[in-house]
Amino acid sequence: MDHLTIFQQQRARLFSLAYRMLGSVTDAEDVLQDAYLRFQPAPLDEIQSPPGYLATIVTRLCLNRLTSARARRETYVGPWLPEPVRDDGHPELGDPEARVVEYDSLSLAFLVLLERLTPAERAVLLLREVFDYEYDEIAGMLDKSEAACRKLFSRAKSNIALDRPRFQASREEHRRLLDEFTRAAGSGDLDGLRNLLADDVTLRADAGGKVRGAAVQPLRGAERVARFVIGVTARFMPEGARLMVDDINHRPTLVIRNADGTPAVVVSIEVDQAKISAVWAVANPDKLRAV
Repeated sequence: MDHLTIFQQQRARLFSLAYRMLGSVTDAEDVLQDAYLRFQPAPLDEIQSPPGYLATIVTRLCLNRLTSARARRETYVGPWLPEPVRDDGHPELGDPEARVVEYDSLSLAFLVLLERLTPAERAVLLLREVFDYEYDEIAGMLDKSEAACRKLFSRAKSNIALDRPRFQASREEHRRLLDEFTRAAGSGDLDGLRNLLADDVTLRADAGGKVRGAAVQPLRGAERVARFVIGVTARFMPEGARLMVDDINHRPTLVIRNADGTPAVVVSIEVDQAKISAVWAVANPDKLRAV
């Protein structure tokens, strides 16, 4: 096989890795283009495992981007959230060929948790837990010892475990609470909305300084979040907007579309113990292209 055939065969898996690493469809596509350019001149007869070789290139490119991205995000207006993506728009982001893990590795909730890890911790967690690489393979990809990779994995698992839901909601319960959230917000039902929210609920809105009414700091507490959602819905809902639930990042998600069908806001929730424990709203138009 030639370089192009091998790359095309591995492209879906590589894109799936890059998107989870970077939280951005645009950046993931850029990484894959760069990876192919680096793969082209490689002598195939000297490469023991072309898929592993490509995964190494993509992982290292992602690590470089994450390092520079942290500096850029220091000047980002408001919270930074991952770029949402429709399930049917990028089928290559389906579950990778890996063992079953105890969380949905594509959900916005999980991608937000990954933001709390160092680039190396994120890489080890994804490569081991989601893509099922062995520690000796990961060590080669990251140019670290197996012992160091095991420590990174343990630290990453501990860090994300602190903020994961105590009880995983079913898809049906998730959809029910999302429907009730949408109804209460749209009708201005403050009491109804407040009753859906956990006492310590957190709302983060990513508008990148480009959308009116977006909160530039995280909001915490059922009362504050409920009043903000009711207020921003009443004041800034686009004229002729349509509210619909779509499958985004493998979860039922509220998509508010303008009258012309273009997405205006994507609202994702996290559910814990029959209450909404987190709300994420992505309104930055640059991040809605995959929706």
